[in-house]
Amino acid sequence: MAENEWNSLPSMLFDCARRWPDRPMLRVWRGGGWQTTSWGDFALSVARIAAWLRAEGVSPGDRVLLVAENRPEFPIADTAIMAIGAVTVPTYVTNTVADHAHILRDSGARAAIVATARLAGAIDQAAEAGLDLRLCMETAEGWHGWAEADATPADAAMLMAEAEAIPPGRLACLVYTSGTGGLPKGVMQPHRALLANRAGVAEVARRLGLDGTCYLSFLPLSHSYEHTVGCFLLPSLGIEVVYSRGAERLAAELADIRPSIVTAVPRLFEVLRARILGQMEKAGPMARWLFDRALAQGLRRMDGPPLNPLERLLDLVLDRLVRRKIQARFGGRLVAMVSGGARLDPDLSGFFLALGVPVLQGYGQTEAGPVISVNLPWDNHRRTVGPPLSGVEARIAADGELLVRGPLVMDGYWNDPEATASAIQDGWLHTGDVGVLENGRLVITDRKRDFIKTLGGDMISPAKIESLLMAEPEILQAVIAGEGRPNLVALVVPAEGADAEAALKRINARVSPVERIRRFAVVPAFTLENGLLTPTMKVKRRAVLEAHEGGIAALY
Repeated sequence: MAENEWNSLPSMLFDCARRWPDRPMLRVWRGGGWQTTSWGDFALSVARIAAWLRAEGVSPGDRVLLVAENRPEFPIADTAIMAIGAVTVPTYVTNTVADHAHILRDSGARAAIVATARLAGAIDQAAEAGLDLRLCMETAEGWHGWAEADATPADAAMLMAEAEAIPPGRLACLVYTSGTGGLPKGVMQPHRALLANRAGVAEVARRLGLDGTCYLSFLPLSHSYEHTVGCFLLPSLGIEVVYSRGAERLAAELADIRPSIVTAVPRLFEVLRARILGQMEKAGPMARWLFDRALAQGLRRMDGPPLNPLERLLDLVLDRLVRRKIQARFGGRLVAMVSGGARLDPDLSGFFLALGVPVLQGYGQTEAGPVISVNLPWDNHRRTVGPPLSGVEARIAADGELLVRGPLVMDGYWNDPEATASAIQDGWLHTGDVGVLENGRLVITDRKRDFIKTLGGDMISPAKIESLLMAEPEILQAVIAGEGRPNLVALVVPAEGADAEAALKRINARVSPVERIRRFAVVPAFTLENGLLTPTMKVKRRAVLEAHEGGIAALY
């Protein structure tokens, strides 16, 4: 079957399994070692789980909640659900019981598949008596077991034929937004949206020569980006997916697995930079000088002025003595380390690029597949989020909002026609992001709704100021406030033992008078546990402002 003949995601994956039955598809750490799932084994397991779901009464159009960490059972269950015409509702393992209850109510899911007994307990509390079918990948009281379902007799060839008949416009999944403000909404992603993303990225992947290499999957598979890219897009390009064991083991895994591609959020890049700089502080004077020179000259190569002949010769030496050692920490085979989920500060990406680590910034939204644009290694403009993918139309509205059109755009928000009508107008998705197009590349400057209007009428971008603050080593997290007030104030989470005031003084010297922070308050860290971070480490600005309303008022 030719690529342009795929109508559905299961059809695409089954076709890959036919062509590569013995090829490694997925890898996970279990029982003290790495275990591999081949394409053939994946397809057979999908067929068995699909047969079990169907026998238990799951019908086309039914929504099935899927709550699991990154593991092979996740894409197996995901594909099986879609193959019988049902709709996957992937959700985060870090969700609270209240979060699960909202998604269950809103989606109307009648079945749930979870990874562990702990998650089974959370879903039992959230669902009360509202679920007809429960399946746990491990063992949980009152839940069917994965081994039972995966032993169901199945006709894989018949299921493959059925998958080929799934129309591209059928709803594949409901992906709930991470809720940086307000309750999460269910984004209706049809098969065509994810297949359109696959077609756009495939052109880039082929030019990178990624076939047969591996991808280290770090973001949660329930996140829209990882769901599209880690579950469907990269595997269909012949790239083995290796599931990371978590942030604390990521550095060791990079060196051990030696991936070609890694995806991360800006917060991880901040952590990695701090770790590298911390190690350099302990190094000898010559090592520090070489590192500083490699960093400075790497930035010069990108931003100018050009290196002179002697500096170019030194740069070759720095490649061998500094940059290769840094690259070795990332495995030595890295083709692309893609940042997404939030704005990546150009100074932060410049740090890694200057040291030879191929950091690429992309941009996307759950409502658009989710990949909209990405930089390319051979055309990497770090102050932009790259050109739109092939098949994606983009334009800037009169008020500066980015609009996107194409087959990657969602069908709308589940059970919310009013929000759908507001988001999609004349086929154009209103992203809510403010930006510009420069030489065909997108530059995102802020969220439209997040602009602060001060008492004096000045419109200020909090994202810009927050990004500057968090680029300072003394500050881990920051949120700016000032709507309807005479000036800006800040909520700051400082690094341990650091002088946040010194960092604020430096920033105030660099920005315009109306952007200066007049006062600040030190606050506890924004975390998943206190509900102030999304599962992909984005700060929930609205929630932070509400949680610290009294403290903000005291600053004026």
